[in-house]
Amino acid sequence: MFDTVRKHQKILQLVLMLFIVPSFVMFGISSYSGFLDKETDLIKVNGKPITAQEVDTAAKRQAERVGGSLQIAQSLQFRQAILNELLQQRILGFAVVNLRLQVGKEALIKSLQNIPQIRAMYRQDGSFDDARFKQLLANNGINEEQFYASQAFDLKIGQLVNSVARTEIGTPKLAEIVSTLYETERQVQAMSFDAKDFLGKVNPSQEELQAFYNANTKLFESPEYVDVEYIVLKADPKEDAKSFSDKADQFANLTYDQSDSLKPAADKLKLNVQTQKGLTRSGPMGVSKDHPLASPKVVQSLFGDEALKNKRNIEAVQTAPGVFVSARVITFHPAQIMPYKEVASEVKRQVSQRAAEKLAVAAAAERFAVLQKDPKVSSGFAAPIWVSRNKPANLIGPALDDVMSINSDQLPAVVSVSNPGVGTTLYRVDQVRQPAGVDTKIHKAQAQQIQALNAQAEFASFMGYWRDAAAVKVINPLKPLSSGVGS
Repeated sequence: MFDTVRKHQKILQLVLMLFIVPSFVMFGISSYSGFLDKETDLIKVNGKPITAQEVDTAAKRQAERVGGSLQIAQSLQFRQAILNELLQQRILGFAVVNLRLQVGKEALIKSLQNIPQIRAMYRQDGSFDDARFKQLLANNGINEEQFYASQAFDLKIGQLVNSVARTEIGTPKLAEIVSTLYETERQVQAMSFDAKDFLGKVNPSQEELQAFYNANTKLFESPEYVDVEYIVLKADPKEDAKSFSDKADQFANLTYDQSDSLKPAADKLKLNVQTQKGLTRSGPMGVSKDHPLASPKVVQSLFGDEALKNKRNIEAVQTAPGVFVSARVITFHPAQIMPYKEVASEVKRQVSQRAAEKLAVAAAAERFAVLQKDPKVSSGFAAPIWVSRNKPANLIGPALDDVMSINSDQLPAVVSVSNPGVGTTLYRVDQVRQPAGVDTKIHKAQAQQIQALNAQAEFASFMGYWRDAAAVKVINPLKPLSSGVGS
């Protein structure tokens, strides 16, 4: 669904949903209507509900379509993405009906011919295999009337979204102004006041060190960590994809349904239960990046409530093509404050660094006060460089913003930029110029970005209007499924 949206995905990628689910061989026209018990209603659009059963069915079919397991289809995150997509479909469908959009026969035929499954129905002599076509529809639970209505509906939505995507505010002049601002160059000199240059002037006493430690014990905690056991399912190059897919489903279902142990899955699939000690939130120490437990998703799951507090198996995670991992926490070791003797050198380093930074900031403030009175003084500054927003050199964040914000009618001028944890840097700007040449590629990219922002705002406003018009009402939140659902 939404072929036109895909063509404009660079413009709309920040406002469209995570999953764009094709209606063909997926929902059929029935997904746009239907009523079930009120306790299963999640959201109502124009008085018509999106139900929990509808979301679960769509999630299962979408997971099957992309080769995912039943466990993935049952996850709250996946089902929420499906609900979001269904909601967007309903709102757009409501707009299409109310705007009375029409699709011509030629446009519908052309659209159908672009569907790979339909193109495959044509024989070498150019005739269409009507029997195979009807069988394909029957296999997906829809008839010809439903299919054609669904495709026409999709085309109408495509027309609607495309018209919004093409909506352009007068951007050429704006793009020219922005490009000029980004190209403007300023000659800048820097003078750094870094804490490292003042470390020789600090010597904290033992009392100061002890007091800092006592007041900041959280800084000297050993991180929490877990000891875990895990199993890994790897594809055998000699086995066919279907066989491995079946094993992967078994792996996911067994580790999920019998979540208090990895042994059932290990025994069934003849896998070794392995152990790993000292796993922190940063991952295992001293292992290769392709280690099964090096996956951030695996680590995040192991430190989730279900795994950490209830000692449940984590959901199967695909860490690489043909590699699935499940694990469980054996022992949890909470964070502990380390004794002063063990961290004395680190305490001294931190205290000294902070004291040196204070000296650096004070020295910078004193120099800045002098330069504000006479900014023409350039002694002590580094060699001048030309910078712009397009070519910032080593200026980033606040430094670039402050330098580029200086009034060009009041040069030379000096600004002071704080570098937390490091010190302060003074920047002196004495000239402004426009570059001799213009980079047309950058101009084009900036114009496209401005157009994208305009399109995003237009689409968000459009969806907001029709959401209100359709009286969208949240009835019940989408809830997690119990482990037995769908088994």
